Amino acid sequence: MTKRYWFSAKRPGWGWGWGPPFSWEGWVVFVGFFVLLIGGGIVVMPHGEHYFIAYTFLLAALLVLICWRKGEPPGRFPTGKR
Repeated sequence: MTKRYWFSAKRPGWGWGWGPPFSWEGWVVFVGFFVLLIGGGIVVMPHGEHYFIAYTFLLAALLVLICWRKGEPPGRFPTGKR
């Protein structure tokens, strides 16, 4: 059984990491990240900028973790296996 990736690896020369999602699960994670980021701006920002910065770093770390586990290995040319 082949592994089904949610995020494609970036092409060589385009940096390290992942490109846009290519499965519905990846799109749910991607949209959810931005919804939580905007919601955090509304809810957390009034309590102080430093709280919002910490919240943003936490969300970004969670996104990278999900991409790491569910995306193609970074630094590899995308195979397109879905």
